[in-house]
Amino acid sequence: MFNLIVNYALKNLIRICLVVILMFLLSFTLNAQEHYAKLEKNRNIQASGLIHQLNKTRDTLILKSDKKINYLYSINKDYGREFDFYIDTTYYKLPLNKLAKGKHVLVAVQSPKRIVFVVRVLRDIPTKPQSIKVVSEDLMLTEPKVVATRNN
Repeated sequence: MFNLIVNYALKNLIRICLVVILMFLLSFTLNAQEHYAKLEKNRNIQASGLIHQLNKTRDTLILKSDKKINYLYSINKDYGREFDFYIDTTYYKLPLNKLAKGKHVLVAVQSPKRIVFVVRVLRDIPTKPQSIKVVSEDLMLTEPKVVATRNN
């Protein structure tokens, strides 16, 4: 009887140890996949016309709508406007590397509505280097020729 109890306790101890080890290993993999930003969407039914989401790498905010988005502005944690854009389009991409680290309340204006949602920048987002294409090394500058014609 005593041997059965000891065997049962050892099996449970092994299971508990395995669970603890798995949790420990998973915490490292989850840390490695930490995102740049987190989006807290506006779930109001009146805001359903504006699709606001982050891209797969979570470094760009994507706004889509059937109606024109007139303005987009951000209020940061110090109650200052970090940016204020006149958009006037139905699709817009905002790179989040323009925002400082912290909480930002974004307001998308679709006259007369104002749709408010939150973007939390969790860590600094590296800027992507801009590549410049050179079409040709041998560029020739020429003066334009003016040809005078006479109409009779």
